[in-house]
Amino acid sequence: MNKLDWNDAEDVAFALMDKFPDQDPLKLSFPTLHKMILELADFGGDPNASNEARLESIQMAWYEEVK
Repeated sequence: MNKLDWNDAEDVAFALMDKFPDQDPLKLSFPTLHKMILELADFGGDPNASNEARLESIQMAWYEEVK
């Protein structure tokens, strides 16, 4: 299986939902969200390749799944 990357917003969102089921994605700061994404076992993206737009798209995909 290929590792997840910053562009895989929906897949990263599903992985975050599985690992952190009690989190409200809208209450997370981007630095906290970044740290959580890097903790995912299936995530292989470059930690420095992240930016606000990518984090926001992951956050919104996660929110859409849990609302």
